[in-house]
This record gives sequence, structure tokens and C-alpha cells, in this order.
Amino acid sequence: MATRKPISLLKGSENKGQTWPDEPTRFAEAHVDPFFLWCVKKNTSDITVQSDRPVYTEIDGVLYPATYRPLDGADIQVMLNRIYGADALARLASGTDLDVSYEIRPDRYTRVRFRVNITAILSKGRDGAQITMRVLPNVPPTMKDLNIEEDIINHWAPRQGMVIITGPTGSGKTTLLAAGCRMLLERPHGCGKMLTYESPIEYVYDQIKSPRSLVSQTEIPRHLPDFARGVRNALRRKPEIILVGEARDRETITAAIEAAQTGHTVYTTTHTIGVASTVQRMISTFGPEERSERAYALMETIRMICTQALVARVGGGRLGVREWMRFPDDVREKLLDMDYRDWGANIQRMIPNYGQTMSHSAKLVFEKGLIDRRAYLMLAASTGSGA
Repeated sequence: MATRKPISLLKGSENKGQTWPDEPTRFAEAHVDPFFLWCVKKNTSDITVQSDRPVYTEIDGVLYPATYRPLDGADIQVMLNRIYGADALARLASGTDLDVSYEIRPDRYTRVRFRVNITAILSKGRDGAQITMRVLPNVPPTMKDLNIEEDIINHWAPRQGMVIITGPTGSGKTTLLAAGCRMLLERPHGCGKMLTYESPIEYVYDQIKSPRSLVSQTEIPRHLPDFARGVRNALRRKPEIILVGEARDRETITAAIEAAQTGHTVYTTTHTIGVASTVQRMISTFGPEERSERAYALMETIRMICTQALVARVGGGRLGVREWMRFPDDVREKLLDMDYRDWGANIQRMIPNYGQTMSHSAKLVFEKGLIDRRAYLMLAASTGSGA
């Protein structure tokens, strides 16, 4: 009869870089940060902690176990307490998922940051949790790193008004905003006082040298209860630039419009696809009795809308493809002279003259061999825009 190998020899045998050599028989809070740091050193992009399963790391798009044994309820509780706090399970039981950032400082000069989602799940017939952690870069990328088009770069920094970045979840909106903020900070004259309101804070700017700029980042709901309250807060702090992580409700959109009308430059995101549909969706958040007034106020403040989609790149990785439109004075005046219900079709016709359609952007990268035909056709149809 074959003898079973000792656990010490089996441990890590299925893992690209072995499971954690210091894995305890039971996780305590003192183990959590060293374990996450070990995962990061293995070039992990994502860490998934789930009830009754080993911890998994994602390296080069492949999942590998990072612990030998599955984590039980006590281990999960320790992880939740360390990452979120003692009330994590109560919040999950109330039917909400939790989006937070988590930071480890191994020394006074180093910050390791994660974007975290915590979601309640059912595991083996009992309530459990899955913790998904995305490792965040210490420095935001540059616009050049993201291959952002020159037209977008040249119109990124209006003197006042609103720049709106749109796209579905996971389309890189936050990364594009962070690259844009870095560009503003790295200008010779900086950008003055920049206030950001994010949920959670993903990118930080500590390593960006900008002696003529001051960045203050506020996390929603950790520091303030919601984005609308954040914009109201910003108006009392005399900023030049306000970044609102997401404008998806009436109160936040109203506050963002008011901030843009009072001389500020406002950057925000929405979960829409396409320039024309973004305007229509934002207007639709208002009730019929105020929709017309708010629509014209919104149009007065818009300076650029950019929609981004991430698609698979031929040969591996992902590629950002964008539709955008600038709203100079003459365009805004033309739209303000017509009924707001006619804006959608007119904006769609204007895009090629004041920006670029998603279909045309997709065609350019397809002809360069960067995306396959299926991705091209999907993008070409995504906003209803013509080439």
C-alpha cells in the first residue's frame, strides 16, 4: 500500500510559486498583513478569500491556491475584522455588499494598497463571505501609458465646467480619471487645490511631485455619507478641481452642475455607454417638473464626454477603446436653442465633427490588428454610432 506524503511535501505542489510558507494553523490578525504582502511579492493582481475554500491568487490571469487549507468561519471573521472592522458581518447580513480600500504600510516609505469588495455568499449551507482584493499600483498611469488620444488630452482641462467619463463596470473609468489627475498635477504650474470624493479611493498621488498643487482625497462613505454631500463639502473648501467618483443620482448630478456653474472644473463618471446616451440618462434622473430646467443647466456645464470600453487585445491583455465628444461654446449654444428631447439624435450626428465615434475608434484598432473581428463588431454596435 502506497504511503501518503507528509503535508509539508504536498504543500504548494499545485501552486505556481508555492502556498504561503508561514501559513498558520489558524489565522490571527497578526498574520493577515504579512500574508497579503507575500501575495503581492508574487506579482499577484487579485486575491480572493472565500469561506470554506483556500485563498486564491490570480497571477497572469490564472488562479493558484495561496493557502494549503480552506479557511473556516473563524478565519474569515479575522480577515473581515482586519480589513473592514467588527461590524462587517452585520453589514453583510443587512443585504449590502461592501466596497472599501485597504492599505498596508510595511515601512514609513512604502504603501501597498488594495481595492476590496466584500459580498455575502452561501457556502456549504451556511452564510459566508467572499473577499475580492485588487492590488492597486502605487503610482497612477500616465495618459501616454493608456494610449489616450491627443484630442482628449488637449481638452482634458477646461477652465471650468464638467468632464464626464462613462462606461460599464470594469471599463477603466477610474484609471483614466487617475491618469488625467496625474497629468494636471505634473503641469509646470500644477493645478491648485484638487479635492476628490471616491468610493473607494483607488489611486493616491503621494509620489507625484507637484509643488504648486494640493490634493485631498475623501472616501465615501468612510469620511462623508454620499457623493452629493461631498460636492457640497467641496464648495466650502475653495478648490480649483473637484473629482466626484460617480454621478448616478439626482442629488449628486445637481450638486455637480452647481459646482461647475460656480467656476469649478468637475470630473465625474457614470455607468452609461455612448456620448448621447450619457446626456439622456443624466437628464432622466430628474422628475418631469424639473427636467427641462436641469437639462439646460447640465448642457451649460458639459465640456467633454468620453466613453471607454475595455476589450481583449490580440496576443493578450486588454485595450481601451473610446468614443468622445467635445462641447465647445458653439455646440452648446446650438443645443440650448432646441428642445432637450431632440438632443440625442443631434449629438449623435455631431460626434464625428467634435470627437470620434466608438465605431470609428474600433475600426482603427481593428485595422492595426490589435483586436479581433468579434470585438470590433461588438464595439461598432455598442453605441449605435456610425463609422
